[in-house]
Amino acid sequence: MSLANIGIIARLELTQRLRSVGWYVLLGVFALILLGVTGLAFAVYSWGDFIGAGVYSIVVNIVLLLVVLVSPTLSGNAINGDRDAATLGAIQVTAASTGDIMLGKLLAAVATGGAFLLVAVPFLALSLLGGGANPLVLLVSLLVLAAEIIVVAAIGVGLSGLIARPLFSVAATYLVVAAFVFGTLIAFGLGGMAVRSEGTSYSRPYDANGNVDCDEWQVSTMYEVPRFDLVWWALAANPFVVLADATPTEFTPDGYPVDLFGQIKTGVRGAQQSPLEQRWDDCDRDGSGYPTPQEVIESSVPSWSVGLGVQVVIAGSLFAGAWVRTRTPARRLPPGTRIA
Repeated sequence: MSLANIGIIARLELTQRLRSVGWYVLLGVFALILLGVTGLAFAVYSWGDFIGAGVYSIVVNIVLLLVVLVSPTLSGNAINGDRDAATLGAIQVTAASTGDIMLGKLLAAVATGGAFLLVAVPFLALSLLGGGANPLVLLVSLLVLAAEIIVVAAIGVGLSGLIARPLFSVAATYLVVAAFVFGTLIAFGLGGMAVRSEGTSYSRPYDANGNVDCDEWQVSTMYEVPRFDLVWWALAANPFVVLADATPTEFTPDGYPVDLFGQIKTGVRGAQQSPLEQRWDDCDRDGSGYPTPQEVIESSVPSWSVGLGVQVVIAGSLFAGAWVRTRTPARRLPPGTRIA
């Protein structure tokens, strides 16, 4: 493989696919969306001391949303689109190897996703002016976002090499990405509701004078509860969960997260808690008797590494399969596939 050849393939790919006016219109629309979202985010977090942290987390999640929505269209026909246009064969007879072609197209697909992040830089900088942003949060969240951009791009390029028709490969890329984004939520919701157990609620007893007895517990009610704690792992591979779970969480003095990353993480980590016992403690003088989000997060286990690992394995398998399918000389091709 040659870095020069990879760069040439990537440049050709970007020139062919991004030279239309529609691409710049899309980036302009994205900038307008970010402008509106940033204004609303400042209004939402105007009540706290961590305005910048909250606004930053929203902008990064919007960038990830746009990446998973747009990147499949640009990467899902990277290989079979060239084969249909009779340009792939011309590249394969040059000094560029199969690895150069595959990595060049992956680099171009990553660059298109990175373009959204580049457009978002002024808005990210604006969020920093709000104050309360942690440099470690900035670094980790951007690294995870970059990893997600690479994963989505690899899925698109891989399927474009495995499926002969560009339309079907783009649709398949959307289906795989949708399985990560929405399929994990559906599996979590339906799986948790399908499995039920008997839960028990405990409370403090009161004496005849109406004084609470802080030394005893009594059964208040018994009821059926869904067991989301048995299927919480289904959310691990969700890109937004990976981003939130990997990003360090900052808390207010009361133990509540200051940004959207922490709020998502609290919801996912809270699903790990068993619902079989609920205790209403009237003797809790320091709070409401419920654990704070900080306590919930600290008593649970992170899952982002497993989720990202699942994404990498799937994306890597598809990419490796496309690498083998694109290799020349080809022994077998799908019926109706253009050779040159």
